[in-house]
Amino acid sequence: MKIALFGATGGTGHQVLSQGLAKGYAFRALARSPDQVKQADAVEVIAGDVRDPAAVERCLTGTDAVICVLGSHGSAEPVEAEGSEQIITGMQRLGIKRLIAVTSMGVGDSRDQVPAFFRVIMQLTLKKIMAAKEVQEQLIRDSGLDWTIVRPGGLTDGPATGAYLSGTDKSIKATRVARADVADFVLQQLLDDRYLRQTPAVS
Repeated sequence: MKIALFGATGGTGHQVLSQGLAKGYAFRALARSPDQVKQADAVEVIAGDVRDPAAVERCLTGTDAVICVLGSHGSAEPVEAEGSEQIITGMQRLGIKRLIAVTSMGVGDSRDQVPAFFRVIMQLTLKKIMAAKEVQEQLIRDSGLDWTIVRPGGLTDGPATGAYLSGTDKSIKATRVARADVADFVLQQLLDDRYLRQTPAVS
C-alpha cells in the first residue's frame, strides 16, 4: 500500500514514517523543506506547499490512502484548514477515498474531555490553531470520503508505550500521549474500518 503523507517533517509525521516503513508501507511525502524529512532515502519526497493544488496532486497521484498530520508549529497562519481543503479536493478528483487526519482533543465535541485549566490555556495561546482545526474537521466531515479523525491529547516525544487509551467514549480525558503511540494508532486505521467516519481520541 502506498500512502500520501502530509506533515512529514513534524514529530508525529516522523513517527508515522518510521513505524510505517517498518511495517512495509511505501510513502510519498509533501514538504516545503524536503531536507527536513527523516528517512528521506526511503521515501519519495515532493517539494511543495500543501496550499498549492498542483503540489498536492503530485503527492496524491498513484497513492492508495492519505495520512494528514499537518501542524502549524506556532506559525502566524495555521495551514490545517487550507491545506486540508486542497488535500480533500485532490482526493476527490483522483478518486482516493481513505483519509486519516490527526487534529486534537478539545476540538468539536471533545471540548469537555480536556481539563478546564488546559481549555483556558488553549484559548489563550492556541486560539488560531484550534480554530483552524475546527474548520479542518468540518471540511473532512463534509467531504464524502472514508475518513477517520484522530484526536490525541497532549503530545510528547517519549517512546511508544502501547498503553494508551483510544476510542470514541467521551469518558476518555486528555492526558499526555507519546507521538509514537499516536502514530501506532493512526497506522492501525489503514487496515481497520472500526472508526470509519468517527473521531476517536488517543490519550
